Amino acid sequence: MLKRVNPGLLPAATAFAIWGVFPLYFHPLHQVSAFQVIGHRIVWSCLFVLAWLAVRRELSTLRTALADLSVVWRLAVTATLITLNWLVYVWGVTNGHVVETSLGYFIGPLVNVLLGVILLKEKLTVAQWVSVALAATGVTYLTITTGHLPWISLALAFSFATYGLMRKVVKVEALAGLATETILLAPFAAAYLLWCEIHGTGALGHDGAAIDALLIGSGPITAIALFLYAYGTRLLPYSTVGLLQYIAPTLQFACGVFAFHEPFDRTRAIGFTIIWAALIIYGGEGLRLSRAKA
Repeated sequence: MLKRVNPGLLPAATAFAIWGVFPLYFHPLHQVSAFQVIGHRIVWSCLFVLAWLAVRRELSTLRTALADLSVVWRLAVTATLITLNWLVYVWGVTNGHVVETSLGYFIGPLVNVLLGVILLKEKLTVAQWVSVALAATGVTYLTITTGHLPWISLALAFSFATYGLMRKVVKVEALAGLATETILLAPFAAAYLLWCEIHGTGALGHDGAAIDALLIGSGPITAIALFLYAYGTRLLPYSTVGLLQYIAPTLQFACGVFAFHEPFDRTRAIGFTIIWAALIIYGGEGLRLSRAKA
């Protein structure tokens, strides 16, 4: 008899695949400031999610989430983290750092391991410690050889890993949680976009129909990916989520090197290879542990 596939597998994999090709989506917006792009992502995400809840007749789940102050405070933190992640990511993509953004998401699973040790007091196996040490070595090597800390990669890795950890433990439905996050952010985003419009720097309606479509569409595509991620990861073992995370940076890396022809010289290749070796060890250990529990 065939083993039943976990229902969270396809949604989570789809979310990571969407994030993997995001450089192709956001690169044409290079003429728009990253702050405006994020402002539009938030506002249009909020409107889309509210409409989605209304169509599904699930607005009551949103009211329940907003009525729980502890949930609201935690989602305020996750909303701040994901906004920071979006901002750094969009800035990186639109300024020719797609390869470095992919490195951030390669490091992310190992940051999850560190957070588990620090915040959840989890114990690591020898192989997991080796993978973390190798990743740290790779980052250190890139810092020394390039002359600067890969801050884009580290900011993306730590912000998304912390977001994922907190989002996984907040007791709220995936869609209601996403709606709450965007509702908390939308007033600030809308105020900023209005300020840009008043001062003549607004992009929407001024830079062509294609830019308008990309700005408005960034909301639904962002909301759908986040919903699929939140829904899928709540149903999957953490080790499986860790393996699926490699989908996004692999596709992002391919976009940077093959679509945008960003430089990938010997120095970068060595640093990435060290980190990829760490991920192979981490992934193999995750599979071994999951099979041992089965």
